[in-house]
Amino acid sequence: MDVQSIFGLTGKNVAITGSASGMSRAATEMLIALGANVYAVDIADIDLPVTAAFKADMGDKEQVDAWLASLPEEIEAVFLCHGIAGKPGIWHKMFQINFISQKYVAEQLLPRLAEGGSVTFISSMGGLGWQRMYADLQGLIEAEGWEGQEAWYEAHVDMVDGDPNPYAVSKKALNSYVTKKCMDPAYVARHIRVNTICPGMTNTGLTNAFNTGAGGGDAEAGRKALDATFTAVWGGQNATPEQMGYPLVVLGSQISSYISGVNLLIDHGVSAWWEGNGILGEGPAGVF
Repeated sequence: MDVQSIFGLTGKNVAITGSASGMSRAATEMLIALGANVYAVDIADIDLPVTAAFKADMGDKEQVDAWLASLPEEIEAVFLCHGIAGKPGIWHKMFQINFISQKYVAEQLLPRLAEGGSVTFISSMGGLGWQRMYADLQGLIEAEGWEGQEAWYEAHVDMVDGDPNPYAVSKKALNSYVTKKCMDPAYVARHIRVNTICPGMTNTGLTNAFNTGAGGGDAEAGRKALDATFTAVWGGQNATPEQMGYPLVVLGSQISSYISGVNLLIDHGVSAWWEGNGILGEGPAGVF
């Protein structure tokens, strides 16, 4: 058996966001190694040997549209990996990047996706508890285009910005979107799969921002608090970007051709342990 061929990406066009760093960079390197034609975008410079690199602010519709216009007519797989941590004063921008642009790109590229293709997002353990927001997010999930989503946000700004953790709301929205859309005719009629990975604590360029936020401005205090919550229970450590980026590629490849509607938790079993011990959803305020 040719291991590379079973991924089904050799010689195929794939689009990926956020390739300059972190989990997406690891995924992009793997896609290149698998022989895919990689069309990558990031706000930062991409120094990998991709087929085409594009610079864009994924929170700016005009820049996103310019990138979309540069892509080939047929695409096998889309990997939506861009995101920011956010902080008071920029929650709207955070939501544009973490959800609005992600849904927009997925749906703009949907007609160009090959039969049996895939859309795979990077969500987060912060998306735990999405089920409790699922009904409230239906209007956002069904909103048309970028403008429709912006209108929903303006009408529900208190739901997002007023939440103890607006970042988590953006991830709950992604998880809810996948759950709703996996059987939507727009996807399933052509057997296009839609999934997320939900990473646990991972060392990336966002780590300091998460630590600072969790520590109320004190990064070291935040690091200790997050370690106590996510790694102390199993005596472990934060994941590497590769430990998230590689499963992301697997989930979006033909290896996973019968997997759709999944929010895949990659956290070394922490959430499973919480669920088994009846404490899922009762962690630190704003985490779930």
